[in-house]
Amino acid sequence: MAKQYETVIGLEVHVELATKTKIFCGCSTAFGGAPNTHTCPVCTGMPGSLPVLNKQVVEYAMAVGLATNCQIHQYCKFDRKNYFYPDNPQNYQISQLYLPICHDGGVEIETAAGKKVIGIHEIHMEEDAGKLVHDEWEDCSLVDYNRSGVPLIEIVSEPDMRNADEVIAYLDKLRMIVQYLGASDCKLQEGSMRADVNLSVREVGSEKFGTRTEMKNLNSFKAIARAIDGERARQIELLEEGKPVIQETRRWDDNKEYSYPMRSKEDAHDYRYFPDPDLVPVVISDEWLQAVRDRQPELRTEKLARYKREFDIPDYDAGILTESKRMADIFEETTALCGKPKKVSNWLMGETLRLLKEENMEPDELGFSPAHLAKLIELVEAGTINQTVAKEVFERVFYDNADPEKYVEEHGLKTVNDEGELKRVVEEVIAANPQSVADYKGGKDKALGFLVGQTMKAMKGKANPGAVNKLLKELLG
Repeated sequence: MAKQYETVIGLEVHVELATKTKIFCGCSTAFGGAPNTHTCPVCTGMPGSLPVLNKQVVEYAMAVGLATNCQIHQYCKFDRKNYFYPDNPQNYQISQLYLPICHDGGVEIETAAGKKVIGIHEIHMEEDAGKLVHDEWEDCSLVDYNRSGVPLIEIVSEPDMRNADEVIAYLDKLRMIVQYLGASDCKLQEGSMRADVNLSVREVGSEKFGTRTEMKNLNSFKAIARAIDGERARQIELLEEGKPVIQETRRWDDNKEYSYPMRSKEDAHDYRYFPDPDLVPVVISDEWLQAVRDRQPELRTEKLARYKREFDIPDYDAGILTESKRMADIFEETTALCGKPKKVSNWLMGETLRLLKEENMEPDELGFSPAHLAKLIELVEAGTINQTVAKEVFERVFYDNADPEKYVEEHGLKTVNDEGELKRVVEEVIAANPQSVADYKGGKDKALGFLVGQTMKAMKGKANPGAVNKLLKELLG
């Protein structure tokens, strides 16, 4: 009988924090920027320069730790991780090995297989390295130190995941928590969230872990899922052939759907860690920890429960609306202004999602104000504009954050409620379409729809379809 294998996966997730300045100096953390312009003697590792810790980094790390049910080390230190690489100007990285800021937490995930808690071993603060840019033309590598010193937290999971579905659910949960906290935008494509996958396989029933490899260069959830399936298959094939799996770091090539060895995997002793002599320990008082705890926002799980209680909208809608904090904020603020949660939900679930998809945009990029959406809903409710016109106006709200009242006024889009005017147009339509009139009188209900359409066309969409329908029926007897 063929052997059955189980995959064991742990993740190291690096999250770039949303501070304005770097972790140990005042340089900008903005993404982009000409190479080596966001730099100073500290982040380029000049001799004699001294690091000074950014307080906001500690607060973000605490906030993420609290939200992921971690214990907080109220006395923690920074260590030097020594290695030589061109993008690492000091020849060491300031990180935390011995006393990380957060430890022993966990988050609950949900997959098709049910709910499960994924343990978090620790979260530590560290600085990012620079970036190597390979110049094909000159056949050389150039170094950009703009990213060097950008603050990171590294979230290290326990090896609790068993397949790609669990990994993606865990990453999704982490991303959502961090975004809700405002600690990072977590854009995988810009590298502000990066996941390294530690994976091994073992025979089902075995207690002992197999030899693990670490995979890097994963910049989308799809690439992560493909890399897991690819590496699992590669390791099983080696074991089936009686060959050993080598502990190493591998680089995933998503185009070729294959991973390549980069270097043999170092252990902690290879980095010769020692406490950083330039930085004092971080002492977190009870008051400081409590202040951060008091500022924690409502996270998605709590929001979902509250939406059910307060707004009486379908679970599906609530799930979509809370997937992005920006979308949830727009929903809540608009509802507070107009008091119509279901109508607000309909506009966000319908037209907003449609336009986001068309423009290939993320909900975080929504730029319109809740006040304008609330006004639009009120214009429809009051019968000032009909649903067709409202969709046209919403597009201007979506793209330009236009004031719906002004837009309707300036473009003459108000519904015509003048009965005399409406009657005149309906009579003209009846006179111009004798065949449809005869069809309707002969029992063809569809003909009435055609006449309503012709009237709306003649009124440039500004009539109330209900009123047109009623008037036609009266006049046609």
